[in-house]
Amino acid sequence: MKQFLEIGKIVAVQGLKGEVRVEPWCDSPDFLCEFDSLYFDKGRTPVEIEHSRPHKNIVVMKIMGVDDPEEAQKLRGRVLYMDRDDVELEPGTYFVQDLIGLSVIDAQDGTVYGTLSEVTYTGANDVYHIKNGEKEYLIPAIPDVIEKTDIEGGKLLIRKMEGLFD
Repeated sequence: MKQFLEIGKIVAVQGLKGEVRVEPWCDSPDFLCEFDSLYFDKGRTPVEIEHSRPHKNIVVMKIMGVDDPEEAQKLRGRVLYMDRDDVELEPGTYFVQDLIGLSVIDAQDGTVYGTLSEVTYTGANDVYHIKNGEKEYLIPAIPDVIEKTDIEGGKLLIRKMEGLFD
């Protein structure tokens, strides 16, 4: 598992005081606003966050030492990372980056359906995209389907519902 996870990307400059607009790559803009420290360069370069606030579907953020629009402009396109140790996940929740690549296996008969390749957020529940060669299957991430998520073991055990793989 990666220690540093992508959490957002700086997409624009905001105002005249060096603030930047960040596209969150996490559950919500509010989650991104919880951090006092983030990182550039896949975790190698720490940056202190002076303040941040959600604004619609983005985050307006002030990074310490970036005090004018010219300095902020130099950060456009940079990816921000978080340290996984800075977050305590609730039981049964996972970082999407840890789910990608899991083998999807039938919990009853051991059939391997493919590899989890993407997670889509629908509002009601997440949808897992399962790739098997050229085929792609979509399964709902609900308790009726997901029996066990084993990140360390690299597998996702599911209960096949009628119609999922037909």
